[in-house]
Amino acid sequence: MERPKKKDKIEMDSLVESGENSVKNSPSGDDEKQNLQVPVSGQTYGSTLSIGPEASTANLLKIDLEKKISRHTGEERESWDSRAEFLLSLIGYAVGLGNVWRFPYLTQKNGGGAFLIPYAVMLAIEGIPLFYLELAIGQRLRKGSVGSWNQVSPYLQGVGLASAAVSFNVALYYNTIMAWCIIYLVQSFQSPLPWSECPLVEGFNSTVKEPECERSGPTTYFWYRETLNIAPSIESSSGLNWKLAVSLLVAWIIVYLCMVKGIKSSGKVVYVTATFPYLVLIIFFFRGITLHGFERGLEHLFVPEWSKLFEPEVWLDAATQIFYSFGLAFGCLIALSSYNPIRNNFAKEALIVTVSDFFTSIFTACVVFSILGFKATMAYENCLTQKENQTLENSTDTVCDFKTIISESGSGTGLAFIAFTEAINQFPIAPLWSVLFFLMLFTLGLDSMFGTLEGALTSINDMMLFPKLRKEILCGIVCLVSFLISLCFATRTGSYVFSLFDSFSANIPLLIIAFIELLGMSYIYGLQRLCDDIELMIGSRPGYFWLLCWRFIGPLAMVVIFVASLIEIFSKGVSYEVWNSLKGYTELAPWPWWCQVLAVLLILSSVLWIPGVALVKYFRLIDWKEEVPAYFPEDELMEERQFQPHISNQFEKVLFGFKD
Repeated sequence: MERPKKKDKIEMDSLVESGENSVKNSPSGDDEKQNLQVPVSGQTYGSTLSIGPEASTANLLKIDLEKKISRHTGEERESWDSRAEFLLSLIGYAVGLGNVWRFPYLTQKNGGGAFLIPYAVMLAIEGIPLFYLELAIGQRLRKGSVGSWNQVSPYLQGVGLASAAVSFNVALYYNTIMAWCIIYLVQSFQSPLPWSECPLVEGFNSTVKEPECERSGPTTYFWYRETLNIAPSIESSSGLNWKLAVSLLVAWIIVYLCMVKGIKSSGKVVYVTATFPYLVLIIFFFRGITLHGFERGLEHLFVPEWSKLFEPEVWLDAATQIFYSFGLAFGCLIALSSYNPIRNNFAKEALIVTVSDFFTSIFTACVVFSILGFKATMAYENCLTQKENQTLENSTDTVCDFKTIISESGSGTGLAFIAFTEAINQFPIAPLWSVLFFLMLFTLGLDSMFGTLEGALTSINDMMLFPKLRKEILCGIVCLVSFLISLCFATRTGSYVFSLFDSFSANIPLLIIAFIELLGMSYIYGLQRLCDDIELMIGSRPGYFWLLCWRFIGPLAMVVIFVASLIEIFSKGVSYEVWNSLKGYTELAPWPWWCQVLAVLLILSSVLWIPGVALVKYFRLIDWKEEVPAYFPEDELMEERQFQPHISNQFEKVLFGFKD
C-alpha cells in the first residue's frame, strides 16, 4: 500500500506561505491581521486538524512540529495528559486477574521452577514482539483497531472488527468476576466472616449444620450455594440470582463512571487501580512469609521437575498464558497507543510493561503459594492427627500426602473464592485481610476492563457509526447493553455460561487474529516501511530479532499453538465442572450438543468478520465510505531527525523482503 498523500501538509504550507507573503507586503504591523488569509470556520486538514476563527496569527505563522501534532490530536482525538497515565494504563491492563489465579496454578502444575523456562522463552519470542508491534501500529496510524487495519489494507478491516467483537465478548463475562468480588467485599465487613462456618438449619428436634455445607466445607458452600446458588448442570431449570444481578449492575455503573470521559477519566483512575494491587500484594507477601508452613508452599512452587520440559503441553500452557496475560490481539493496545504523542518511545514502554508483568506474575505466585502452603500445612497436620487417632483405633484408611493436598488447591475462581478465603479464615483480624484481598481483585479487574472496553469503544468511534452521539452517551449505551446481556451470568446456571464464554469466546479467535496481524504487517504493510515509521517516531530502527519474530517465529508459534489446541479439543473432548451437592464437590461432565454449537457460534461471531468484510469490500456489496488516514507529519519528522534513507543489504532483501 502506498503512503498517504501529503495533501494536508501542502495545504498547510500554502496557507502559512500565503500568510507570510501578506505580512511581508504589509505597510505596517497594524495591517498584518487584515492581510493575513485566515481560513474560514471549520476548514480542515487531514482527518482531524481543524482551524477555526479563534486561531491566532502567531499560531498560523509559527506552526512547529509540536504545535502541528498537538493541534491535530487535540481537536478530535484525545491524548494522554502524561506518559505516566499511559504507562500505568498499560500495566493495569496487562497485570490482571490471570496473574493472581492462573499463573500460580500453571506454575505448580507444569513442574514448578521448570515452567519458568518455557514461559520466559515464549515471553521473548511471542509476548514482547507482538506487544511492541501493536503499540507501534496504534501510535503510527493514530486510530483504533478497526481504522488502523483498514489503513493497512481495506481488506483487513475485518481484523479490527474481530478484535472489537472479542473485546466485547470478554468484557461481558469479565465484569461478572468483578460482581462476584463486590459480593465478597460487602460480606467482608462483618465478624466472623460468613464463609468461616456452616449456617445452622432447623432439624427434627434441634438446630443442625446445613448438610450440604458439612459435606463440602464452609468456604466451598458459600461460593456455590450462597453466592452462585448454582444449579446441578447447565441443562437444569434456571432463575435469576437477584443478589448477583444487583452486583452486576453496580459493577457496570462503576465501569461507566470511570470511562465516561474516555482516557481523560480512566487515565486518572489508573493512578489508584494500577498501584493499589501492588500495595496489597506486598502486604500479603510479608504476612504470608510469617505463616506456619509458608516455606513448603514456596518449595512446591519453585523446585523444578525437569522432566516436564519435554512435555508439549507445558510449552502450550506457557504460550497461551503469555498471550492472554498481555491482552494481545484484543485491539486494546492499538487503541490505547493511538492517543500517544507521535514521538513517544513506545519501545521502552513495551519492555517495561512486559518485563513488569513477568516479574509481577512470579511475585504473585510467591504470595499465593506462601498462603496456600500455610493452608496445606494446617490440613496436612490435621490429617496426621486423624491418622494417629485411627491408628489407635486399628483403622488406617486416611492417607496424608502434602503434595496432593496443595495440588488440589485448584485454579481460577476456585483459587480466589475458595482456597484463598479458607486461608484468610485462619488469619487474625480476618475481615481486614478479606477486605484488602477482594478490593485488590476488584481493582485488578477494573484496570483490565478499561483496556478491554476501550478497544471496542474506540473502534465504534473511529468507524463514525454514530457521529452525532456524544462519547459519554455512547459509553452509557454500550455499558447498558452489556449489562442486559450479562444478566445471563446472573442466573442459577450462570456460572456454567461463564465457563462457556471463558473457554471459547477468546482463545481460538485471538490466535487467528494475532496470526493475521503478523502476516498483515510483514507482507502487506511491509517490514521496510514499518521500520522507517518506527525510526521516525522513536529515532531508531528495530533490530533483526524483532523482524524475525514478526515475519517467521511469531506466525509459526501461532500455528503450532492453534494446531495443538485443536488436537487437544478433538482428542480429549470438551467438558465443564458441575456441582454435585450430594457429594459436596465438582465433577467433570461433557458439554451438551447445543452448548458445543454455542461454542462454535461464539468463535465464529468474531472470526467471521475477517473474511466477511474482505468479501464485502472485494465485491463492493456495500458502498463503504473511504476513511481518511490520520495526519502523520512524515516530512517534519524526517527533517527533525535528519532522516537518511536506509540502504538495504542482501540479508534484508532475501529474508525480510526489503527493496532498494
